[in-house]
Amino acid sequence: MSGQSLLIPGELSPTRSVPGNIRRPEYVGKPAPTPYTGPEVQTPETVEAMRTAGRIAARAMAEAAKLIAPGVTTDELDRVAHAYMCDHGAYPSTLGYRGFPKSLCTSVNEVICHGIPDSTVLRDGDIVNLDVTAYIGGVHGDNNATYLVGDVDEESRLLVERTRESLDRAIKAVRPGRQINIIGRVIESYAKRFGYGVVRDFTGHGINSSFHSGLIVPHYDSPHATTVIQPGMTFTIEPMLTLGTHEYDMWDDGWTVVTRDRRRTAQFEHTLVVTDTGADILTLP
Repeated sequence: MSGQSLLIPGELSPTRSVPGNIRRPEYVGKPAPTPYTGPEVQTPETVEAMRTAGRIAARAMAEAAKLIAPGVTTDELDRVAHAYMCDHGAYPSTLGYRGFPKSLCTSVNEVICHGIPDSTVLRDGDIVNLDVTAYIGGVHGDNNATYLVGDVDEESRLLVERTRESLDRAIKAVRPGRQINIIGRVIESYAKRFGYGVVRDFTGHGINSSFHSGLIVPHYDSPHATTVIQPGMTFTIEPMLTLGTHEYDMWDDGWTVVTRDRRRTAQFEHTLVVTDTGADILTLP
């Protein structure tokens, strides 16, 4: 395991501006989004709009990831992703969502999710997750991936590799007629081979015109996740695997979630639409 010191909060830069001609999600400027009351099954037109949003999110993440190297700040990654989305007519979905101050999440080492980009400098041997969501055409596309910073120890590298594999396996398990807990069952059974923890309290979610529709997609085998998968449903799968416990603490910022034992964690995510035979990934660059 890496001997890196634990993360501490950095300094936030000023809020980045979004051109006035870019459509905002309805929650911007409000304390919380309006609860979604629409269907989980989307029209073909909505799915195609989500494919556009997903492509922009994936490309924005890829642009930011090009900068990942020792000495780069997480705020600089935010700047690049923000600029890419705005340049392509999309609003960064996280910016102003329940007060979140930045345009993507940067979760380093022991941060499970929702890390806020700031003056934190990436170090050789770190791992960092970028979580990018774009809003355009009235819909969202959400994806994330964990990247290696410089020369990373074998334990961390394998964690990242296997977390990506757990997502791939979960996507392949999606079939109409199956209950949604098949997703968590596949992820958890794979993670247990290596003694990894599977985060339980942060999940995949329904997504469409709403950032989070209310549909829950657990990454462990939950007996309560009995929703039947149907063609046209759109949701994310985003497993978070840890080297130790799945339990967590939250920083005083109300967002940054860290493993309770401060061991490392990795995550990968795609937005999907269910087809007649499986799932189609909407967040491809």
